[in-house]
Amino acid sequence: MAATRPDHAATQLLITFLYYKDLPRAIRFYEDVLGFTLAIDQGWSKIYHVTGSGHVGLVDESRGSHRAHPVKPVQICFRVADVDAWYAYLAEIGVDALRPPRSSEELKIRAFVFNDPEGYQIEIQSALD
Repeated sequence: MAATRPDHAATQLLITFLYYKDLPRAIRFYEDVLGFTLAIDQGWSKIYHVTGSGHVGLVDESRGSHRAHPVKPVQICFRVADVDAWYAYLAEIGVDALRPPRSSEELKIRAFVFNDPEGYQIEIQSALD
């Protein structure tokens, strides 16, 4: 007898968890710089609403399932309406490792990257029309 996979329509949230040595610093960045709203406060884990059912979770590495590591093989990407407005804002406040926007006809995007306080790379992109 074959197992019946549950329907994804019943999935409530998508959460990507990132692990931090300094959780309060990460919280300030995601709230104050990126403007995300805290959706679920689990104490040592903070889950922020990004868009629709998409969320990012910030976890105190001393309590979570994983530990923070200096190599961050994860990139968080946010698709926005105006990539250049986001670039101007982030350049003005001086985020870490900010690179200028570039357009890719192959991918049909305009995008730039920067790092969060512990080195996770964030990409901001817009679709090319």
